[in-house]
Amino acid sequence: MSMLKASSPHIHGPAAVNAVMLEVSLALLPALAAYTWLFGWGVIFNVLLAIATALLSEAAVLRMRGREVAATLGDGSALLTALLLAIALPPLAPWWLIVVGTAFAIIFAKQLYGGLGFNPFNPAMVGYVVLLISFPLEMTSWLAPLDVREHTLDLSATAAYVFGGQLPLQGGIDSLTMATPLDTVKTRLGLEHTMGEILRDPVLGILGGRGWEIVNAMVLLGGLWMLFRRLITWHVPVAMLGTLFVTSGLFHLIDPEHYSGPLFHIASGGALLGAFFIATDPVSGATSTRGRIIFGIGVGLFTFIIRAWGGYPDGVAFSILLMNMAAPTIDYYTRPRVFGHTGGH
Repeated sequence: MSMLKASSPHIHGPAAVNAVMLEVSLALLPALAAYTWLFGWGVIFNVLLAIATALLSEAAVLRMRGREVAATLGDGSALLTALLLAIALPPLAPWWLIVVGTAFAIIFAKQLYGGLGFNPFNPAMVGYVVLLISFPLEMTSWLAPLDVREHTLDLSATAAYVFGGQLPLQGGIDSLTMATPLDTVKTRLGLEHTMGEILRDPVLGILGGRGWEIVNAMVLLGGLWMLFRRLITWHVPVAMLGTLFVTSGLFHLIDPEHYSGPLFHIASGGALLGAFFIATDPVSGATSTRGRIIFGIGVGLFTFIIRAWGGYPDGVAFSILLMNMAAPTIDYYTRPRVFGHTGGH
């Protein structure tokens, strides 16, 4: 009687890497659609430039390393990195800013470590932080939402600015841009304004700023879809958002005139995007169940600390990178005990 012998693995998971990456990318589409509707054609240029740069950069490095190009590009990881970075950049970012950030994310934060599965840091957040530190002026020139700005830019005018730096408007870029809600609050608190005075500004909206509330609602929708599809687990999003909510809520209760409320922290900035789409990265984050909870708590806590007392208004990207460094140690101390083992690690 002949027996069929096959090499491991003998049990295969239901989802391949490229299928998971594609579904996560599709979950970002509602947020990208809302972002484009509220902030204009610049978002589309961000996405197209980031995708093209990511694929070309990855292909170039793979060819230099003598690796299979088509199969690696087909896993969808470079596409997802491009989308995450594109949605995090200002809608009128110059073309070179997107190219530099995306190329750095793919080449230095991913491929030079060995590619997908070997990168210790989330590539999109590395690219974002490099741009934020190196080009603060360009990274803080945020287009005002459609319903609060005086002028709109059509496709040709947007292309003229993104690729040539020219605007057919008096006053230049300053007539179209404004500070983000988090930046507005941080700056005005630094000028000794109280939260009561700041919140009277209609630009801040109901929860997290006009326009941003809608974009983040779509991010939340995509995140809930990923939970429903079991592409991610609840541990990191709940731990991160819960920690941010409780910590900011506690300080708001103690001193409501100098600390914004917890709903503002959740609905504004990159908290929801970070919680569902970035901190849940299985490669650069913690992998054990308890480890994911600790990882999420750390991201939420660092986010509040940076927002409240740091030099940057948001802090999600820095918080995720800080916890990326801690992930191996977290996994070491929270990994499941080996069956039959009674001693320490």
